[in-house]
Formats: sequence, structure tokens, C-alpha cells
Amino acid sequence: MTIKDTAEEWQVTGTVTPFTGNKTSVRTDEVVMPDGTVARRDYQVHPGSVAVLALDDSGRVLVLRQYRHPVRHKLWEIPAGLLDIPGENPLHAAQRELYEEAHVKAEDWRVLTDIYTSPGGSDEAVRIFLARDISEADGERFEVSEEEADMELARIPLPELVRGVLAGELHNSCTVAGVLALSAALGGEGVDALRPAEAPWPARPFEA
Repeated sequence: MTIKDTAEEWQVTGTVTPFTGNKTSVRTDEVVMPDGTVARRDYQVHPGSVAVLALDDSGRVLVLRQYRHPVRHKLWEIPAGLLDIPGENPLHAAQRELYEEAHVKAEDWRVLTDIYTSPGGSDEAVRIFLARDISEADGERFEVSEEEADMELARIPLPELVRGVLAGELHNSCTVAGVLALSAALGGEGVDALRPAEAPWPARPFEA
């Protein structure tokens, strides 16, 4: 048996959007179940996101510490951001986020992994990139505001992040998935076997 997620869509007999926010909304669908009954499913409608695991020549990962109000925590996270434009190329968005949040650029880009952050309650899809051969970006730093104005920046060795994930000390989903995916890649076929940066992404189709 091949272990692979497959696209499928059950019949929806009705849908409403009781809340629309600045970037996301909440949708309620009436979904026909396998036994013929109809169940209501509420979920967040999300434009999608990108995240970047930036690895320097010393094997350290660039992470940011940022306040996240819904969970009342400051979390260590890899740079990430929304796909603000429908159909936006995720690589371009990732390059923008790395520049804006860390003032860093990278010469080598690969797809590390693709995830759904919380598929039971949101349709958010995230593409996590591996960025290598990193250096300070040119020009002035991007002006940050709100939660980002309080961000801390650090470079942490990959094994220390793996330890923190397994110890339950690091909780951001993109950080956890990215750190463990990179560790698995390094212990397996190597990063050169990862998908190219422009690999298709069915969850959020884009133009190259």
C-alpha cells in the first residue's frame, strides 16, 4: 500500500461565511457523511503561508522569537508569512519574508516539506523551504510593527532545535516540521535529493 494523501471532496449541501476578517474568514459547510447524514463543519479559510528554514554555513538555523496572542506565548519560529496575493509564487513570498523578518538573502533554495497546519479546523497550507548560502541582504532593513517590533533573532545549531522539539520546548508547527524534516533529510539521502524550489504545489497552485 502506498502511503500518500489523496485529494477528495465530499458533497456540500450548503455553506455560509459567518465571519470575514482582514486576511482570513470562518466558513460553515453542511457536509454529507458516508452514512448519508449531514454534519456541520466550521473551519478557518486561509490564503496559505510560506516558511523558511535558513541554514548557515556553520549548521545553525535562523529563528525568531515572537509573541503569539492566541496561545499567550513567545514562540521560537522560523521566518514565515502569508501568501498575500492569490496565485503568488511561494518562492518569491518566502524570499520576501526572509528579507523582511531577518534581512537575509539566500542563494540556494529547496522545498523542505509541505504541511496542513490544522486540517481539522483550517484549510491553511504551508510550504516550508530550505534556504542555504545565506548572507546579509542589501539595503535598509524592513520597518517592522506590531508583534514583529518585539522580535528577537538568533542562530541556533540544528541539533539543539531537534532536542527542543523532542523535549516539548518548541511548539510552532512550521519550526517543528522544518527542523525534523531537515534532520531526516541530512540523515537520509541528503538535501540535494529535496524537491526543487519551483516544485508544483497542488494545495496552492501558482505561476512560475
